[in-house]
Amino acid sequence: MPRFYTGSGDSGHSGLIGGSRAPKSDTIFEAIGDVDELNSAIGVAITNSTDDHLADMLQNVQNKLFTVGAELASAAHGTAKPAKSVDAESVKELENGIEELSSTLPELKKFVLPGGSAGGAYLHLARSICRRAERSVIRAGDKAVNPEAVRYLNRLSSFLFVAALYINRKEGVEEQNPTY
Repeated sequence: MPRFYTGSGDSGHSGLIGGSRAPKSDTIFEAIGDVDELNSAIGVAITNSTDDHLADMLQNVQNKLFTVGAELASAAHGTAKPAKSVDAESVKELENGIEELSSTLPELKKFVLPGGSAGGAYLHLARSICRRAERSVIRAGDKAVNPEAVRYLNRLSSFLFVAALYINRKEGVEEQNPTY
């Protein structure tokens, strides 16, 4: 049976790709943690999805986010870069997904309250986590973060918003608008 703990982080420091160590309070760990939380939230959205095509799109996003996490863990303190990275093509995939899903939606004329179906609500939650992850990655930018990762997260929040609207419409759940 493998061990799922090492105890090496008990002193408040943790390891990064390439073997360097940094305090767990370092902005890079905040960014890595927020991207990991985002990936988990998308996993919850997938398990509540009633659309196989959307679930496949989201699983592709999860794989890209794993790559973003690896990039962050290797960007810190000058360690080696991972073999894969998010790039302009990754951003374009999200833009294509936004176009595909939004083509099925009516024109949005008002703000919408996060919610709707279970899948829609989880996608809205993932969207708000994505915004936080983007801010964390920007704060960690002094660690030589891949600028395409920031672009990817920015576009991903838009994709998740459209995906929430899409799944709510597909499930026949009407969007609720805020009352001011």
